Amino acid sequence: MKAPGQYREERKQVAKFMRRLYRHGLTTTSGGNISILHPDELVIITPSATDKGNMKWRDVGIMTVLGENLTPDLKPSIEHEMHLSIYRARKDVSAIVHAHPVFASAFTAMKHSINTCLTAEARAICGEPAVVRYALMGTKELAGLAAESIASADILLLENHGILAVGSSLLQAFDRLEVLENAAKMTLIVEMAGKKKALTGPRVNELDRIFR
Repeated sequence: MKAPGQYREERKQVAKFMRRLYRHGLTTTSGGNISILHPDELVIITPSATDKGNMKWRDVGIMTVLGENLTPDLKPSIEHEMHLSIYRARKDVSAIVHAHPVFASAFTAMKHSINTCLTAEARAICGEPAVVRYALMGTKELAGLAAESIASADILLLENHGILAVGSSLLQAFDRLEVLENAAKMTLIVEMAGKKKALTGPRVNELDRIFR
């Protein structure tokens, strides 16, 4: 295992995507967290109490998969247990993006689903998101619920909280969250217009078979 200071490129990648999230209005200065799972059995993860819009590589923490903080000068993310639990539950996941995009997060506070079948792109990239019942943020209860739900979905809607997307890379996880936000906007537009024409049946099955 390399010394923490040697994971500069990985930490730069995480910081870059956090700044990108903030720049696109998908999270707030203090909200959200991003991580990647390194082959050295380490989790490169954004810490708490850091300006997400100006994050630099030195602001990104490193933890072992067992939860040991290898960057003691940085406070671990409040949601680090959720990230670790998801990596244990899904061996194909190498990146996690958790944020609070306004439109998609609004659906976590109402009994209405985001329709990912309004466009072929949304269905192919997002699939069917799973809803995770409310648990206090930063708790082991929320981490456990998220780990259970991630078995059947690549995107989680955390009730009265926000959105979590996983992927084999940060780009894939980011893309899923961004496309979901667009799907949430489209859902509201279509519902207000009252002229919904979603993909159904064979068309949805075809997309799932090829892309999911």
